[in-house]
Amino acid sequence: MSDAAVILLSGGMDSGVLLAWAGQRYGGIHALSFDYGSKHAAKELAMAEALAKAYHARFVKIELPFMDALFSSSLLKSGDAVPDGSYTEVSMVSTVVPFRNGIMLSIAVGYAENLKIDTVLIAAHAGDHPVYPDCRRGFMDAMDQAAMLGTYAGVRVKAPFIDLSKEDIATLGRSLDFDFARTWSCYKGGQIHCGVCATCIERKAALKFDQGLDPTRYRE
Repeated sequence: MSDAAVILLSGGMDSGVLLAWAGQRYGGIHALSFDYGSKHAAKELAMAEALAKAYHARFVKIELPFMDALFSSSLLKSGDAVPDGSYTEVSMVSTVVPFRNGIMLSIAVGYAENLKIDTVLIAAHAGDHPVYPDCRRGFMDAMDQAAMLGTYAGVRVKAPFIDLSKEDIATLGRSLDFDFARTWSCYKGGQIHCGVCATCIERKAALKFDQGLDPTRYRE
């Protein structure tokens, strides 16, 4: 195993699988979860904290209230309703939170530098690329370079799932005996997954809902 790593843990299926994957490769995990005012924050953060405990990671919750106050996005409590439909639809651009990953990675790099940890992990994947510019390889490479140049520890930002699809991540998770029922994806923040927002549709496809392999309860 390598030394410790800092991981961005949202409580969703991608970062949950990344946590399980990292637990086999790093001696200690610091799981950073961010409350930036999203509609689904309560559900997602509860899942993140429980996952961190299950995988013996140190859980750190970071409040970022300025994002909901200053930024416009349908994901935020201050924003419009989250649209239904897949990520291929133009309306999905409304779910972009400006520079979200850049802000969170910057904090994670500072956290890592302070503890002399040289690795920050994020679960960005190929399915995010069309809609979210701060999930693309070029962005991740640039953040990695900035982190390395801007820290004494030479912190590296790594996105090991950057070329994987959501289905690939689901397959990897199953190989790690990961329990997807312990994750939250839905953007709408209800009591159960809505089943019709983009992230629910993507989750259903990745976990093979139509084959009865998805343990998630959906409203629709």
